Amino acid sequence: MAGVSLLSLLTAQAQDAATPPAPSTADAAISLDALTVTSTKTEEPAIDALSATSVVTREQISRLQPSRLSEVLRDVPGVTTQENQNDPAQAINIRGLQDFGRVNVLVDGARQNFQTSGHSANGVFYLDPELVGGIDITRGPASTIYGSGAIGGVVSFRTRSIDDILAPDERAGAVQKWGFGTNGQKFLNSTALGARIGTGADVFGQFVYRDNAPYRDGLGNLVRDTGNELTAGLAKFNVRPADGHEISGTALVQDFDFANNGTSNAGARFRNAVQADTYTLGYRFARPDVPLMDFSAKGYLTTTHNTLTFLNDTASGLYGNLGVRAGNRISYDIETTGFDIHNTARFDTGVLGHALTIGGDAVFDRVRTTDEAGGFGSAFTPSGRRTLAGAFIQDEVRYAAWLRVIGALRYDQYDLAGGNYQSGGDRLSPKITVGVSPLPGIEFYGTYAEGYRAPSITETLVQGIHPFPAFNILPNPTLKPEVAHNIEGGVNLKYNDVLAAGDAFRAKANVFQNEIDNYINIAPVGPTYFVPAIAGIPASICAARPGRFPCVIPVRSFQYLNVARAELSGVELEGAYDWGGGFVSLAATHIEGRNRATRETLLTVPPDRISTTLGLRFLEGALTVGTRLTLVDSRRDVPAGTTILATKGYGIVDLFATYQANDRVRADFILQNAFDKRYTQYLNLLPSPGLTAKAAISIKFATR
Repeated sequence: MAGVSLLSLLTAQAQDAATPPAPSTADAAISLDALTVTSTKTEEPAIDALSATSVVTREQISRLQPSRLSEVLRDVPGVTTQENQNDPAQAINIRGLQDFGRVNVLVDGARQNFQTSGHSANGVFYLDPELVGGIDITRGPASTIYGSGAIGGVVSFRTRSIDDILAPDERAGAVQKWGFGTNGQKFLNSTALGARIGTGADVFGQFVYRDNAPYRDGLGNLVRDTGNELTAGLAKFNVRPADGHEISGTALVQDFDFANNGTSNAGARFRNAVQADTYTLGYRFARPDVPLMDFSAKGYLTTTHNTLTFLNDTASGLYGNLGVRAGNRISYDIETTGFDIHNTARFDTGVLGHALTIGGDAVFDRVRTTDEAGGFGSAFTPSGRRTLAGAFIQDEVRYAAWLRVIGALRYDQYDLAGGNYQSGGDRLSPKITVGVSPLPGIEFYGTYAEGYRAPSITETLVQGIHPFPAFNILPNPTLKPEVAHNIEGGVNLKYNDVLAAGDAFRAKANVFQNEIDNYINIAPVGPTYFVPAIAGIPASICAARPGRFPCVIPVRSFQYLNVARAELSGVELEGAYDWGGGFVSLAATHIEGRNRATRETLLTVPPDRISTTLGLRFLEGALTVGTRLTLVDSRRDVPAGTTILATKGYGIVDLFATYQANDRVRADFILQNAFDKRYTQYLNLLPSPGLTAKAAISIKFATR
């Protein structure tokens, strides 16, 4: 009722307005006013995007002092994460879809396709939040113009740059940050420096060191092997040889070191050395007096190399029985190269304005797995190659100020090979969006979009025996690609001077129905057979004595299969109000998803969540204090036969404060999980940290 009353008030104000609302001094504090490109590849504020698009700013990241990006993404509707807390990698879930590229994760435009199979997520990436300058997210297959396979959506991370540390009138400088904390948050160092060389070039560099120790949960129990050490370096350059021309490059190197006993702290213990590198080189030409040319070309290389060194297996002795000794190694090496080229031409035809974008992209994945420690790694993350390529055309048409139409068509093609198997396919995927603005400040939109995801190397080629119990996992070279059909409707609200001069209100709400043909899921196949009840005994001995000791565990083989159709539907809400003296924001998500044939709930559908933040500004804006509340519903209906546990509902309270002493010195403080709540996030197997305090100070040096 309160929402309807507020909407009525705002609509009444809009009817009295002759022109769109003027810019507000509070706009900069609202992330929905930040620019996005993930919806259409053309820049526009997120509040104006005719899609479920959100932006996370650097200010929000600094305020929360996250050790993991999951601590930031919980404020984005429709987005959750899955992580194994004794591994700093993370997987992103959008609208109940994750793994194997269903969510296209980009770092400075470079795809992150790293994947290893286990009891956690099948598709993760490594990126420390201290390196991130902003996050741009579009949910649903409306984002497929931004890359093949993104039937869930796209999450684009921008690493930090010179504009994050220097004001426009500053020529050179550095920002030094130190952070400390409790409950495993030992030390953080971030050193960033940059220089502008006239107007023709700039350079930027950053060094990050983070040291975390194992944390304790809300009951005070130590969660072993949840510490890690990071050393990272980031370098960037931009060269502008002539008006409108820009050449840019990025080099990001991250080295993570940690040890763990698997997702449940109960398996064989390995030490992990992960090197995650991303390199990009791009060119852009854009000039206001050349409206037919807004050209961008980018090439990239992403490599993730994870070397696991076997330490011990005190839990089951399985690896020792197989002859594995301390020091034996498993190596996962996944390399992704790609490019993205597109041009936007802006022109008019009569009363219609056009932004016509034509482009193409390609991704080349190479997976190499070597295994001297049992053979399970090479079996479940098989070596192979895959090529994804696509081309698209999109026209954004505007009529007056009240009507927008976006039509797009994308062609995708893939080839996959490994061992003795090979597969491929192609498809055209359309998209149509209509946006209507009956009054200034309010815009309704409707979208129909299709997406196409090719099977991954692992889904197609995985083949081996599970460690214990020793059931078979079978390859499936006949897998069909997934095809998503998404219908979505939403409304964008944008008003200034609502309750007081200079305030700003922004909100986006949407509903969606996504039906996915040939959804790929792992499932039991074939007849029941018996395997040994003692780890390390070969399963082959049970062929002659099924049902007799030790062959007494009945199992079935597993295989990735196409489900006839999966259905996902939901509601998302995001809003913010800033009145200068403070701000409040809200994000809410409700998602349902099921296998249409069995009516069983999809494992990756997260529980309902509401996140809200309230901040108050004092001392003429120098001091900001506030709180964040996150409420998550329980998830009880977990499909049978999975390792994922049902979770209880929980509520988490964070308290934060930021003091900007001047334009050179800033201090941040946050108390996470202030009431020391013990909880386990759905899809995670280990409990999350209890009460944790963090503090950081940043000092800036700059010349004009």
